[in-house]
Amino acid sequence: MGEFKRDLQAHADAVETLLLEVLPAASGPQASQAPQKKLHEAMRYATLDGGKRLRPFLVASSAKLFDVPEHRALRVGVAIELIHGYSLVHDDLPAMDDAPTRRGRPSCHAAFGEATAVLAGDALQSLAFEVLADPATHPESEVRVALVRLLAIAAGAAGMCGGQMIDLEAETKRLGLDETIILQRLKTGALFRFASESGAVLGGASSPEQAALAAYADDLGLAFQIKDDLLDVQGDPALAGKALGQDAEAGKATLVGLLGVDEAERRLAGLEASAAHHLERFGTAAWPLRQLFAFAIGRSH
Repeated sequence: MGEFKRDLQAHADAVETLLLEVLPAASGPQASQAPQKKLHEAMRYATLDGGKRLRPFLVASSAKLFDVPEHRALRVGVAIELIHGYSLVHDDLPAMDDAPTRRGRPSCHAAFGEATAVLAGDALQSLAFEVLADPATHPESEVRVALVRLLAIAAGAAGMCGGQMIDLEAETKRLGLDETIILQRLKTGALFRFASESGAVLGGASSPEQAALAAYADDLGLAFQIKDDLLDVQGDPALAGKALGQDAEAGKATLVGLLGVDEAERRLAGLEASAAHHLERFGTAAWPLRQLFAFAIGRSH
């Protein structure tokens, strides 16, 4: 796992470097005079220093199976982080989860105000599609269009937004196990699925190869959320960088709440075995993807 963690950190550093390039500048003569300077600062605040960057690493690891140039996968990973950043900004708003902190510091709306936070989220979402549509991401327009379409699906009503809507409604009605799994596959899993599929799209993979990676990502996304729910019950707030136990306080349905801790942990083991099965066709080349799954369910925050 030591080698994997070094690779993960190196890739996270590369993502951070490219984010610094694509985000609006926060310093310099032009930036200091820009009337929208506060918006630019909020966009950078919400996106930079963003943790482990698991989703971009998933893009890179999937793309590597098909010999995709690293810079192309990196750009797709950055687009995902922009979408992920936007979703966190909006999820933290008082109208949504009303979270005062994120990543160990005030959430975006707490630091910049609600209106600026909404605009920052909107602008991050737009920038993500700008990055994907740029020929630097892939020289073939058909590939870029396919990536834009898949990310739009993952971020919209059939993905994150739909999942967030179900999550909000879960505050006032009790969800069963199947409904909760659908919620998590949309809200959390959709971006993992896109991250994995995008590597195959960049590499011109066959339909069975793309389907195998999508199935792996579905298992990973659900396992990631179960682990998050476990950490919300058992974790350390100092390590998490945010308040814990909020879902339970809000009465929201979680898989851990429905299954109990022991059964949730058994589900993690089952999902890991299922994910490994989906990767069998790729042989030893899928080692980083197997390690990524183990890391995601073994993390402490």
